[in-house]
Amino acid sequence: MRLCNLHILLLYCTQYNLAKYDRWFMSLFNKEMPLLSGAKQDLSEYEGKVVLIVNTASKCGFTYQYEGLEALYEEYKAQGLEILGFPCNQFGEQEKGADGEIASFCQKNYGVSFPMFSKIDVNGDNAAPLYQELKVSAPGIMGTKKIKWNFTKFLVNKQGNVVRYAPTTKPEALKADIEQALMG
Repeated sequence: MRLCNLHILLLYCTQYNLAKYDRWFMSLFNKEMPLLSGAKQDLSEYEGKVVLIVNTASKCGFTYQYEGLEALYEEYKAQGLEILGFPCNQFGEQEKGADGEIASFCQKNYGVSFPMFSKIDVNGDNAAPLYQELKVSAPGIMGTKKIKWNFTKFLVNKQGNVVRYAPTTKPEALKADIEQALMG
């Protein structure tokens, strides 16, 4: 009798946790966001994939990281890695340009071929819902929810688990984590 009750309890807990996970995972990517081109991108296309999400800026001390991000994309896109860039002007007004200017800068200077989205806020009342959820899923140092600067990175694995990386973390330092995520 006790074994049966334990089995039912475990089954209930497993189903509850899976349902909770499914709701969160669907929520994270259950959005449409505009690309720099103006076209709407359905983020649900990235569900079940390994996705690196980065807030970017064209006039930042970390702007050189576009090169490393593009190198990661070229190396791992055939294996299923997606990189999504989200320009943001909230840190020292380092992304003042319009969408067309940002797209031109990224292509001309770094040959960026991964999807780049329209400029967003990542902090505050107008923060994009995607970033609101990422910050809750992977808080920063000492549990802070705010994004500290441009080029903060979030790696989402196929199961929807999120790992946060500081702006100072260079893209090439993510290779081992990306490879592990791609195997999972």
